Formats: sequence, C-alpha cells, structure tokens
Amino acid sequence: MDARLSRMLHLLIHMARAEGPLTSEAAAVMLGTNPVVVRRTMAGLRDAGYVSSVKGHGGGWSLTRDLKNITMLDIHRALGENRIFAFGPADPAPTCLVEQAVNGSLERALREAESLLLSRLGEVTLAEIAASFELRMAEMSPEEIAAWRRKQPSHQA
Repeated sequence: MDARLSRMLHLLIHMARAEGPLTSEAAAVMLGTNPVVVRRTMAGLRDAGYVSSVKGHGGGWSLTRDLKNITMLDIHRALGENRIFAFGPADPAPTCLVEQAVNGSLERALREAESLLLSRLGEVTLAEIAASFELRMAEMSPEEIAAWRRKQPSHQA
C-alpha cells in the first residue's frame, strides 16, 4: 500500500473542515507535492463521485458526500486498489518443492491478511477519523492550538 491513501484521507478531512473549495495548489502545499500530482490523484476521486472540481477564480475541489458516507475502503478503491503488500514469493514459478511450499504458505497468509485489512477499511468512515481529530484537538491547550494553527496552510488556519 503506498502513501496515497493516507495522504488523500488527510486531504479529504481538511476539505470537510474548509469553508470553500480547496485549490490544487493549496492541497499541494499541504501534502508537500506538486499541484499536477494532486489533480491527477483527485481525478480518481472525482470519477468515483467523492469530490467535484470547479475551474477558475474561486474554484477548486469540494466534497460531494458527507464524511459519514465515505469509508477508507471507498477511497482505496477510488485510488485504483493498488497492491496492499509489497512483498511476495521470490520466484513465482519455482521448481524447488520447498520453495513451492513456502510460496503457498505466503500466498495464503497474504490473501487472509489482505481480506482482513480491506474488511477493516470498509468499517471506518472518514467521519470517525475526523471525530478522532476533534477529540485530539479538544485535549490541546489554547497555546498548543494556536501553535498548531500557525503550522497549517493559510486556507486551514
């Protein structure tokens, strides 16, 4: 699993808290990337119906659904269901019987782990993640909140 899921979940929760559309440029600053990368990645979310975009002055990206109606699995799928685990058998077609046994055990374990992870991703809504953020923020002192806000891109402070 690459970092796109984490980054997009982060971005979508910021978008839900924003008072207007989020530009690709502002999102790029927030994510430490290029606006072209943001637009390319967000296009998959737009095609899946989770965000919309408006071009021009005052435009940008906006959520089209409430966070309680979006799961982490939804976003994973909208990003193209990239490979969950980046490891596997050294030789997918070994002649050695020991390596065949190892591959079979690894493949079974990976399938089971992937199934469990995807199931869990489908249980967690973005609203739950946002609520966790709100709880964390509620535990901060006013000074800590002020320091946190100073670190945020200008559209989020």
